[in-house]
Amino acid sequence: MSLNGHAPASGAPTRVRFSILGLLCLLAMITYLDRAMYGSAKGDMMAAVGQPVSQFFWVLTFFQLAYALFEIPAGWMGDTFGPRKTLLRIVVWWSLFVGLTGFAGMALPGGEVVVIGFVVLVGMQFLFGMGEAGAFPNIAKSIYNWFPEDKRGSAKGVIWMAARLMGGLTPFVWALMVTIGGLSWRQALWVFAGVAALWCVAFVWWFRDHPEQHPAANAEEAALINAGKAAHTDQPRVPWRNIFRSRNVWALCLMYTVTNFNWYFLMYYLPGALRDQFRDQVSGNTGILLLALLGGAPLLVGMGGCFLGGVLSDRYIRRTGDRVWGRRLFGMLGYGLAAVCYLTAAFFTENLWVFAGCLILVGFTNDLIMAPSWACAQDIGRRYSATVSGAMNMVGNLGAALGNFVSGLILAAYTAPKLIDGKEKLVVESTGYVVCFTLFAAVYALGVVSWVFIDPTKPIDVAEERA
Repeated sequence: MSLNGHAPASGAPTRVRFSILGLLCLLAMITYLDRAMYGSAKGDMMAAVGQPVSQFFWVLTFFQLAYALFEIPAGWMGDTFGPRKTLLRIVVWWSLFVGLTGFAGMALPGGEVVVIGFVVLVGMQFLFGMGEAGAFPNIAKSIYNWFPEDKRGSAKGVIWMAARLMGGLTPFVWALMVTIGGLSWRQALWVFAGVAALWCVAFVWWFRDHPEQHPAANAEEAALINAGKAAHTDQPRVPWRNIFRSRNVWALCLMYTVTNFNWYFLMYYLPGALRDQFRDQVSGNTGILLLALLGGAPLLVGMGGCFLGGVLSDRYIRRTGDRVWGRRLFGMLGYGLAAVCYLTAAFFTENLWVFAGCLILVGFTNDLIMAPSWACAQDIGRRYSATVSGAMNMVGNLGAALGNFVSGLILAAYTAPKLIDGKEKLVVESTGYVVCFTLFAAVYALGVVSWVFIDPTKPIDVAEERA
């Protein structure tokens, strides 16, 4: 290392960008750990505040609503103040409310007064969503700052692969820690909050907004990353008018709404659906772990979809030079196949393996679009990629809030008592899933059409436009 604290010129680019990618992957994993726990914890959480689990959709709706509404402000913060400060604020905020959620339903010492009842719990999840908003737009901004253009799709694919890995493992981790391991659901949440705090320490130590600022990155690495990129400024003036008037941005937002409307069923409702529908078809701790693995499997195979979608998109662009169809083709393919899988699952709601298998394939095919969609946000946003990504994720998560609300209402309308492990529980009848899956397939068809209107060669700043 040179006297000025930076890596000396060596002729070969350093590889600091890959350690930055590793930090961002860990962040994506923690983000999904703290969200995916809802699918496993909701029964205990609702029992603690004296409400039936069928009302949990209010928690999900308000979480997603806050997550959506604060995406653009958090994206703007990343473009204005840099992702380092913004991501630190995001993780500290949300981990605080994850930890506080562990106190839901607890009475004050020596008394009967419950401070965190159902209404306060819903409000806290709104604040949790507010805090977590902007994580992925600022990850996208970091990828834009740290990777050359032809590697951004692959880098985003790796990010989403890591996120899906943790989301898919969360039901299994929960079963090991709580169902079998003996930790309370409260203690599990406190552990999760502690993991996020440890990440913050590592992040502050190693992460920098740009390669030029990193003491371990040399000039060759910075030149490789910044080739063909407009010189960055610390506080770019965001062209709000261009963003709101861009057909490209609106099409991008519509497309991502489709993903979120349909996909969150897999993370929030599927683990419980498998336990309720098929608990009598398996036995013992092995059966519990099997259902937990199947509940997380759509996210686990989604890793492959995320990675494959990014690699295929970037490879298509390198071979053909056609960025439009390099992004569009795999998005349309993923949505079309996901629609077919949801429709097939609707016909096999009583068969564990076919039902779970179809939904696992939904997880894979849906995630083929993840890397191309976020790469499009980077292509269209360029210097303002965090803001454009924030807009896409904001509208998409409004779709998630709507999807959670509609799914919750449908499933609640088709509940009936069922004996599970010797106890009577309210569970969803098969018709509820048929209605949901048919709706999801129709929404995916709309998503296929939305890709036609997305052109990643048309950035919001016309000065940056290039073929």
